[in-house]
Amino acid sequence: MDNSDAERPSKIILAKWTDRFIAWLIDFIIISSITTMLIFALFGISYYDIEEDIFWAESIHYIPTSIIFFLYWIILEYKTGQTIGKKILNLKITDTDGLNPSLKSIIISSFGKSFLLPIDVILGWILTNDRRQRIFNKLGDTIIVKIDESKNTQDIRFIKD
Repeated sequence: MDNSDAERPSKIILAKWTDRFIAWLIDFIIISSITTMLIFALFGISYYDIEEDIFWAESIHYIPTSIIFFLYWIILEYKTGQTIGKKILNLKITDTDGLNPSLKSIIISSFGKSFLLPIDVILGWILTNDRRQRIFNKLGDTIIVKIDESKNTQDIRFIKD
C-alpha cells in the first residue's frame, strides 16, 4: 500500500498486550475451528483415534493450521489492517508511523505469530520496548494500535441522493 499521500497521525494509541491476546484468541478459535473441520472432512474421525502415533497426528494438524493462520493474517491485515479479532477489539496493525504497513512488513509480522508465537511473544516481553512489539513486529517495523472510536463516525455526514 502506498503511504505517500497518507498523513501521519498526531496521536498513536498502542494496544495493550491483553487486548492483543484477546484479539489473537478470537482469531485462533475461528481458524482452529475451520482447520479442525477441514481435517475431519479430509481424514475422518479416525485421524484423532491414532493413539500409537499421536506425534504424527499433532504434527500433521499443526502444519496446515499454521499455514492457514499465516495466509489469514497476511490477507486481512494487508487489505484492511484488521483481522476479525482486531476488528472486534478496535485494533489495527500499522507501521511505526501509524500508516498502512507494506506487504513485506505484514508477511514478517505474520510469520512470527503463525509459526513461532511463544518464542516471539516471550522474547518481545523480555526485550520489550516502548512500542509493545513482538520480535517479528519489530523486524517488520509494525505496531498494533487502538483505533479511536470517536474519530470513526464523528466527521461523517450522511446525505441522501
